[in-house]
Amino acid sequence: MGIGDLFRRRHDPATARVEPPVVTAGDVPSKAAPQAWLQDIGWGGGVQSRVKSLPRVTPTTAERHATVFACCNNLAGDHAKVPLQLWQRKPDGTESQVFDHPAIYLMNVESAPGVPAAVTRFALVYAFSLRGVSYAYAPRDGAGELLMVDGLSPDGVSVTRSGRMRFYDFEDGAGVYRRARSRSMVHMRYMALDGWTHRSPLTVASESMGLAMAGQEAAARTAAGGTTKAAIKLSDAYEDDDARQRSARRIKAALTDPTDGSFPVLNADEDIQKLDLSAADQELLASRKFDREMIAAIYRMPPSKLQMLENGVKANGQQQAIDYLTDCLMHWQALIAPQYDQALLTAGERAAGLFFRHDFSALLEPTTAELFNALKVAVGGPFMTPNDAQARARLPKTANGDQLYPPSNMTRDDTTTTEKEGAET
Repeated sequence: MGIGDLFRRRHDPATARVEPPVVTAGDVPSKAAPQAWLQDIGWGGGVQSRVKSLPRVTPTTAERHATVFACCNNLAGDHAKVPLQLWQRKPDGTESQVFDHPAIYLMNVESAPGVPAAVTRFALVYAFSLRGVSYAYAPRDGAGELLMVDGLSPDGVSVTRSGRMRFYDFEDGAGVYRRARSRSMVHMRYMALDGWTHRSPLTVASESMGLAMAGQEAAARTAAGGTTKAAIKLSDAYEDDDARQRSARRIKAALTDPTDGSFPVLNADEDIQKLDLSAADQELLASRKFDREMIAAIYRMPPSKLQMLENGVKANGQQQAIDYLTDCLMHWQALIAPQYDQALLTAGERAAGLFFRHDFSALLEPTTAELFNALKVAVGGPFMTPNDAQARARLPKTANGDQLYPPSNMTRDDTTTTEKEGAET
């Protein structure tokens, strides 16, 4: 079943979007480098701090920090679980929602064959917030209609530049190597100073992240009962250099292997100087809260969303939700939605005022009493018809409920009063 049958669209030949089909190279081998494992060993990416003892910060290593994962997971999850709506802004400034467009189905139900839209949208925003870049393949048919939105791994995409044109080499979900032009790609980039070159927020604040990661690694080694950084002072009383090296390896193994129950045996003039962060140093890091507050600041994430409850209680939970929407989600929405516009809408559709918007109202659900009181005021205002209010409350409509109630000061029956005065006369 084609996408046209799915939407049951009625195309007007005079107004149908026309865009040339994208020419793809079916057997173009991907030139993308396996960046993930290269970054893990310090090649092909990551930022090394000026303090050489701090770990190299890459999105792959920073993701192991629970606060980083929580920030990216919150952003991706909240953007994926709310509807992505398509609106049209008219010349008079009014806005109306658009329902008859393939992107509505692709971004809310099934983005690609067998792939739920929520999975694709989550992956796009998660990679965008963690790595600063994410990709999806969005081809069109000969009439310019979207066929699918196929999410891609950022490590499997390489970009070739020709002037202002970009070409993308990748392997799609069907295992076919392709080369696509930018108009068939969702290319989301964060902090692109030149409009194209992305940067990860974690590598920009690499020293703060490196300090948090160093504290976490030191705490993990202490909890495991071992150490990886120590200086061993050996005596000169060994028979030869080989015996001295064997003693050093024996002491190192006793220090670094938490499962080894033996104790290092030292001569009288030998010593071990531990170089890991001490418990006091770790407590200092915890008191400064680099591993939570600084990372939350990077992502504009309110403390309550990271279970930092010392900054708030349930009494002001609703206000915290509003702050999360205005200070955090709207910031990321202002970067994500326009990039959907650029990739999923044609130039003619954007010129006609079409744009995407996330419906975050689902995140601010009122209580039943608050909802009914607000609808009562809106209907009696009058601001809303009874049927509109029942739709908001997810209740069935009633007969004759499509008319606005008259204002309360306009409901007096003057005819009855006049008739009574005439009868008395």
